[in-house]
Parts: sequence; C-alpha cells; structure tokens
Amino acid sequence: MPVPVPRQRAIPAVESGQAPAASTERGPSKQEAPRTAEPVDNPSGSAANLTLLVIEDDPGGSPIVPELLDSSGKPIRIRTARNLTEAGRLLTDDVHCILLDLALPAPGRTDDEDELAVLKHVLELAPRHAVLALTASGDTERATEAVRVGAQDYLFRDELDGRLLSRAIRYAVERKRSDTAERRLAEGRMRAQENRRLERGLLPTPLLEGSSLRFAARYRPGRSRALLGGDFYDVVRTPDGTVHAMIGDVCGHGPDEAALGVELRIAWRALTLAGLCGDELLGTLQQVLEHERADEEIFATLCTVDIAPDGRRAGLCLAGHPAPLVARPGRPARLLPHDNNGPAIGLLPGARWPRTQVELGREWSLMLYTDGLIEGHVGEGRERLGQDGMVSLVRRQLSEGLGGEALLRAVVNEVRALNGGELTDDVAVLLLDRAG
Repeated sequence: MPVPVPRQRAIPAVESGQAPAASTERGPSKQEAPRTAEPVDNPSGSAANLTLLVIEDDPGGSPIVPELLDSSGKPIRIRTARNLTEAGRLLTDDVHCILLDLALPAPGRTDDEDELAVLKHVLELAPRHAVLALTASGDTERATEAVRVGAQDYLFRDELDGRLLSRAIRYAVERKRSDTAERRLAEGRMRAQENRRLERGLLPTPLLEGSSLRFAARYRPGRSRALLGGDFYDVVRTPDGTVHAMIGDVCGHGPDEAALGVELRIAWRALTLAGLCGDELLGTLQQVLEHERADEEIFATLCTVDIAPDGRRAGLCLAGHPAPLVARPGRPARLLPHDNNGPAIGLLPGARWPRTQVELGREWSLMLYTDGLIEGHVGEGRERLGQDGMVSLVRRQLSEGLGGEALLRAVVNEVRALNGGELTDDVAVLLLDRAG
C-alpha cells in the first residue's frame, strides 16, 4: 500500500510567521564539537537545535532546502554534503536527520544495479539516524520502496517547502526514536527470556530415585529480576543407597557469583557420584573454586550431609556454613552440632573439614539453609533474626502441623515479613523428610 507523503500526516503544522534564515554548514565548526548523545534521544522541542544533513549532488545550484523552523520556533541547522564520503565526515552525533537525494549515485554503482543502493549505504553508515528519502514526484514506486527498506519517510522534490519539510523532519526523528525504543525493548525482553531459560536450566533436579525420603526446596535470589543467585544446592542418591545433600553460598550477589555457584554444584554432583565425600570432596571443590574464581578474595561456604541407606544416621561436614536444623516427633527442633565447623572453601590453602557423625532416628525432618534466611532484620531496628530466631520460628510452624513445601513457604514468608520487605541476600532452603 503506498505510503502517504508527510503533508498528509496528522503532524502539527509550524505556526505561520517570518522564519529566520537557516544556517548552512559545510562541516563541524571549532565551536560546535560533536555531541556524544545518541541523535534520536534529542527530539524536537529540546534545548538544542535540530540539525539536518542534506546529501545531494548539486549543493552549488538552487538550494533544495528552504528556511526551516522546529516546533519551538528555533531554526533548524543545515549541513550539506556532495557525496557519501563527505557525508561520513559531517555525520556527527549532533545530526538528527538525513535528507537523502535518491538520485545520488552510490559508490561503484552501475546502471543495472540496485537503484536504492545509495539509501542502503546511508542506512549502514548511519543506523541510529532518521532518514528522509528525496525523489521526483513521478517516482512514487521507488519512494515507497525506500520506506520499506528503512527510510522513515519520503518527500517529492518539486513539492518541497519549509512547512512540509519541518514537519517531515520532526516526524522522522520521533519515529526513529520510537522504532529504536521498541527495538531495544524487544531485545531486552528477548535477553531476559533467554536468561530465564538458561537460569531455569541451571537449577538442580534432585536425583532421589529409589529413596523413601521426601524432598522440598525454596529458592529466592537477591538480585532483582533474576532466577539464580550465588546460593546453590543439590541432592543425589548413589548406588549404595546413601543420600547426599549439599547447600552452599558464594560470597557476593552478581552474575559471576551465580555462575561460580553453578560450577561448584555441578562439580559436587560429579565428585559425589564418583564416590568422594567429606574432607576429600571439599578439598577438591576448593581446588575448583580457586581455579574458577575471578578474584582471590572470593570464597564459598558449604554444608554437606551424607544420609546412610537405613536413614537413621548421617555424616555432616561444615565449611563456614550454618548448621542444619533437625526436627523429630515429640522433640523440639534443634540445630545439629557445629563444633567441628571448618573454614569456608577458598580461604585457607590445605584446609581440613572434619566429618561429624550424627544420629537422626527413625522419623525426622532435616532442613539445610543459607545465611540469607537468618540475616534478615527483625522489625525496624538493627536486630537480626539469627539462628535462634529461625529455630523458634520453625518450631512454631511445625507445631501448627506444617511440613514439606508448605513449611518452607511459611518460613520464608515470615522471615520476609519480619524484615519488613524483600530480603537483600540470596535465600536457599531445602528439606528432607523421613517418615517412620
């Protein structure tokens, strides 16, 4: 469908009156240094004057551009270029719009080549600038094709006047800015979708086939609009029937820390399935962290639990991490022993991590968590929830009959409520249950 010429568009007309003469520039002057802002971010009506770059092959003849005013009554500055080479020199960031004569020959063009080659060359040369195509009134087909190729609009040479051109420039600048904003928004949405798909794929899928234990987890990254933070966890069952659970926290909250957390989780799973556990496993993970971290000051805390095939006892290793919480029927929930808590991995070369044997009993619930769950504030003061506050909170939730996903959801929601809003740190918490 033919594209209407600018005078048919619903664009406010320039108020009538005597227009001051528009200046003609052959190139940037010493007083007028190129600006760094993008051209489409300075629309008409702003403090700076609009600048039009005219590219046509007869600037010495009758001027094709009359006197111009923008919507605020300021003169539109005009630069002229005889060819594309000269246009490249004059195309600084303070140029808002280009008026291109389609009759201008393209570099190296022959008669049987693309008649819009010059326009395509300009669009490659100035992808961020608005472009108006100028052609003869009898060349409507090429004019409409120019808009399809990428020009914001077209004008007919023999119908050109100041009012029409002023409106066309403002329209082209605003349309280019709108198109650029839409493109950036679409690109941002696409990147966000790709990031979400990637992060969702990096979250663990527990390997508990053949185990009678029930599993639940909650994960809330501290980074805005992210699915993955520096916290990580995993659960796998090895062929001998042992269930291995792990939770960890890389210091920091950015995407690099999230990526390192994923690497450590995958390494832990591979090493666990290969038969490593306890001190030997943590020492190998420290080597992985030391090779993969971007800064020598980056470390990670870790808690690993190896639950025996009969489900009644477990081996516990702590690397600078909070001790898990265990709850049994008829007994108040409490923390597992943490006297043998070793250093976080990545802090001390050659460190060791003792393995503590703990009795779980016939029926129990074991909750592993990161410090984001206990470092939130309580009320408006500086007091933090802490481990004791968390234990009391979990005891109350258990007394109300909550368990599994419902328990974790209630715990995390109450911690957020006590904090007075969203927690700033990553939060990961997982729960393993064994029925009697």
